[in-house]
Amino acid sequence: MNILVIGGGGREHAVIKTLKKSPLCGKVWCLPGNGGIAADAECVPVKATDLSAIAEFAKSHPVDFAVVTPDDPLVLGCVDLLEGLGIPCFGPEKKAAIIEGSKVFSKNLMKKYGIPTADSMEFSDPMSAISYLKGCQYPTVIKADGLALGKGAVIVNSFAEAEETVRRMMVEKVFGESGSRILVEEFLTGPEVSVLSFTDGKTVVPMVSSMDHKRALDGDEGLNTGGMGTVAPNPYFTPEVAAECMEKIFLPTVHAMNAEGRTFKGCLYFGLMLTPAGPKVIEYNCRFGDPETQVVLPLLESDLLEIMLAVRNGTLTADMVRFSAAYACCVVLASRGYPQKYETGFPITLPACGEGEEIFVAGARKEGETLLSAGGRVLGAVATGKTLQEAVDAAYALADGVHFENAYCRRDIGARALRAAK
Repeated sequence: MNILVIGGGGREHAVIKTLKKSPLCGKVWCLPGNGGIAADAECVPVKATDLSAIAEFAKSHPVDFAVVTPDDPLVLGCVDLLEGLGIPCFGPEKKAAIIEGSKVFSKNLMKKYGIPTADSMEFSDPMSAISYLKGCQYPTVIKADGLALGKGAVIVNSFAEAEETVRRMMVEKVFGESGSRILVEEFLTGPEVSVLSFTDGKTVVPMVSSMDHKRALDGDEGLNTGGMGTVAPNPYFTPEVAAECMEKIFLPTVHAMNAEGRTFKGCLYFGLMLTPAGPKVIEYNCRFGDPETQVVLPLLESDLLEIMLAVRNGTLTADMVRFSAAYACCVVLASRGYPQKYETGFPITLPACGEGEEIFVAGARKEGETLLSAGGRVLGAVATGKTLQEAVDAAYALADGVHFENAYCRRDIGARALRAAK
């Protein structure tokens, strides 16, 4: 089968490398891809949000199956467009992708169907929001309704911070129209867990759990980023917690979407907080997480393409999805200064990968035969091991073999999980 993958980051590189293990997989195109993905697929410089150009490419090439991974094209209706051209897709339709595209929608869905989540209020007028925030307990959370590159949720510790955040989102429009509506949400405490799941709208099959590290600096200090590293599985996500989440969150969410006429087929991501009152949903994503995908897929023992076809065709069963009992760690190599100002264009030297090791490239371009840094997050060094400590040590050894000017990584990825495991 000839496969078209939409997207161009480390997540897409991990998806492509995993798809290529399938005996069903033939030619792979990636739109737009990047300089590192070019080693594993033919990259075509078409933006993931340029739906008309994607349609033209699909019509003029022998595409048998498409995988749409980023949030923007899913929310814009890329799957609907390609399916309309007769190309079967992995990914939710536009009406289902709203579960990530609008935080107000997903919050109202949870309230309506009794899915545990933080208490919240929604606002479309900044002055009303500011008035409400005068009486709030702090810390509290302010979320932009729409997509905001993972930066639309802000924890505020005082009314002054809250007022400034509302003005930035709703008046200065730092997130564009995504901040036209906001949620003011109860601040939850407890360990966070990311759970990606395959669902065909009837069956839900969770993947191995993971723990993300969002802050830029060691000790979970500094600014929020798109993710500085991950480990899997997450030690807090015990079999007992998993069973509770299946009963109270995973299945009820899929049933709720069906009841709303928005059947979800694809990868449904559950961002969870394990609070003293039980697991609660922090957020939904309508796609594979990044960089969670980079530790989850290396542990997958099943054929990813077969799973994706079953999801699309409504024939998914739990026994199709098997994960190894190993552990995985991803250390993100970023450009120093990320997520604020940083320089790019530096040559990248990559080490050879041994067994159980992968390098997934997120932000790089090719100039002749030279790979150059071209983003904030440049790549993820990933390793698996029989224990979490083995995986962490191997991932850092691999990361230390990567060289480019201005390279930076956190040195404590997995430390929290290792403490919890003890």
